[in-house]
Amino acid sequence: MKLMRTEDAVGQVLGHDMTQIIPGVVKDARFRKGQIIKEEDIEVLLSMGKEHIYVFEKDESMLHEDEGAEILRQLCQNRYMKAVGPKEGKISLQAEVNGVLKIHREKLLKINSAGEVMIATKRGDTLIKKEQVFAGMRVIPLVISKEKMAAVKDAAGPEPILELLPLRAKRAAILATGSEIYKGRIEDQFTPVVEGKLTALGASVMDRKVLDDDPEMTTAAILEEIQSGAELVCVTGGMSVDPDDRTPLAIRNTGSRIVCYGAPVLPGAMFLLSYYEKEDGTAVPVVGLPGCVMYAGRTIFDLVLPRLLADDPVRAEELAALGEGGLL
Repeated sequence: MKLMRTEDAVGQVLGHDMTQIIPGVVKDARFRKGQIIKEEDIEVLLSMGKEHIYVFEKDESMLHEDEGAEILRQLCQNRYMKAVGPKEGKISLQAEVNGVLKIHREKLLKINSAGEVMIATKRGDTLIKKEQVFAGMRVIPLVISKEKMAAVKDAAGPEPILELLPLRAKRAAILATGSEIYKGRIEDQFTPVVEGKLTALGASVMDRKVLDDDPEMTTAAILEEIQSGAELVCVTGGMSVDPDDRTPLAIRNTGSRIVCYGAPVLPGAMFLLSYYEKEDGTAVPVVGLPGCVMYAGRTIFDLVLPRLLADDPVRAEELAALGEGGLL
C-alpha cells in the first residue's frame, strides 16, 4: 500500500474497502478495493474523514487482506458450511444444516497466536442452527506477507480446523418413572417437555411409557425400546438420592456404560449419561433426566442433546469441563 493525500488520488486504484457511516441511514462500504478514484469521489472521501488514503502498489511478497482472508477460509471451511464475503476484509461461515460445531482447539489457538490474523467462532460442541453465522476470519493489517500466511497454513495442517456434524432425525423413546404418575395420582407433565425438546431438533418420539418406581420394570422397558429400534432413550424422574429414586440403578442394570451420574451444571446436577452397546457395534444413548428438565428453561439436557443427535460421543472429561459456564 502507498499512502497519499486524498486530493492527489484521482486516477489511483483504491487498495481497500472504505466504510461510510451515516447514523440511521447506512453503514456499508462506500468505496471498494480496486475502485479507481474519480474527481467527484474526493469530496465524499473528505466528508468521511479520509484526508489520506492507501492506494494499491503491487508487491509480489505481500497479499491483500481479502486474499489473506481467503486463505483463512480455506483452513476453516468444511462440509455443510457456506462462505459469505469477503466484505471489508472479512469472510464469514454460515451453517447449511442444523449441527454441532467441532473445533480443533489447539490449531485454532496456534493460528490466533501467530499475530496479524484472527479467526473467531461460536463455542465448540454447541448447537449451530441452519443459516446461523458461526465463524468469522480476517487479516488484521491491510496487507500481509506471503511468508506469514505460509506459516499460518503450516500451523493449521492439511485438514480443516472446523467441522459441522449434522443432527440426525433419530427415533427416541421417553420413559417416565414415578409411582405418583403410574398410579394416576398426578398427570405426567415431564414427557411433553422432553418431547418438545426432541422434536424441535428434528428427532421423533417412537414410544412413550409411564413406569412405576420399580428398577426391574425400568430396566426391562429400556431394553425393549432399544430392541424395537430406539436410537435414544430418555428416562425421566427418580434421579435424586431419595430411597424410592432408582432410575440410575435401572439404567446401570441394562449393562449400559455409565459416562456420568452427576454433572457440574445447574440446573441439571443429577443428570446421568450412558451408552448401551449393541451387538452391531452401534451405541444407543440412555439418559436419566432430573426433574429440573421439566420446569427450567435451559439445563444440562439442552447442552448435551444436540451432541447425542449428531452422534458425537460425549466423554466424562468434557462434561467435567462444563463447570466453567455451567451455571445456566
